[in-house]
Amino acid sequence: MKFSLYQMDIFPGDPEKNRQKVKAWIEKEVKENAPDTVVLPEMWTTAYTLDQLDGLADQDGEPTRSFLKELAEKHEINIIGGSVANQVNGKIYNSSFVFNRKGEQVYQYDKVHLVPMLDEPNFLTGGERAAEIFELDGVKMGVIICYDLRFPELIRSVALEGAQILFIVAEWPLARRNHWVTLQKARAIENQMYVLSCNRIGSHDGVEFSGTSMVTDPWGDVLVEGKVEEEESLSIVLDLEKVKKVRTDVPIFTSRVPQLYKKEL
Repeated sequence: MKFSLYQMDIFPGDPEKNRQKVKAWIEKEVKENAPDTVVLPEMWTTAYTLDQLDGLADQDGEPTRSFLKELAEKHEINIIGGSVANQVNGKIYNSSFVFNRKGEQVYQYDKVHLVPMLDEPNFLTGGERAAEIFELDGVKMGVIICYDLRFPELIRSVALEGAQILFIVAEWPLARRNHWVTLQKARAIENQMYVLSCNRIGSHDGVEFSGTSMVTDPWGDVLVEGKVEEEESLSIVLDLEKVKKVRTDVPIFTSRVPQLYKKEL
């Protein structure tokens, strides 16, 4: 399977301008690289304009759902739709939508862990359901959002459901770039899965973002890595047989003794 990640800068508070930017990128990427799946970063319609989200957020997923549906169906591609501010019943969630080649929404995930360092809990509501698997082209996958990367329990549950690929959509700051890189390698190794991350570049409200979108294989090797300050597309073909091989060579899932693990810590 072939994937393209859009490591983009984001126009703060201008959803329509960002939608046109993403549309142009997808059209160009489809023409030049013919990916099966494209991946967008976190909060790509608005950036972290948290105090403006009452007027900028999607309303029950619109217009983002219709926008992604149209692009997926037109170009016959799968879309991991990054995430957007999404207002539902008066609460604003950080929501990710996934569409298949037919333009069908196959999954939605609302970010569970909100970032104290970026004041998310003061403006957003955390998701109420744990991350789960979904399938694209018959492959089991999962998606999490930024700060979720720091919580291995959430990701292990997706791996135990059989996920071979984990997507991380993010606006991860430059100040914690070392954590970003190290944690992705750890999640890939401990769950023996591919980890594909799509982070933004640029800055907003005094926060610089780290770029460094990555693809890490189930052995923990980084196959491709974006630059810190450069807007770019990362394109890669993944060999999913490698997941099976690593899980056979180092059989951690059959070695687990979950009855001895504390359920709550």
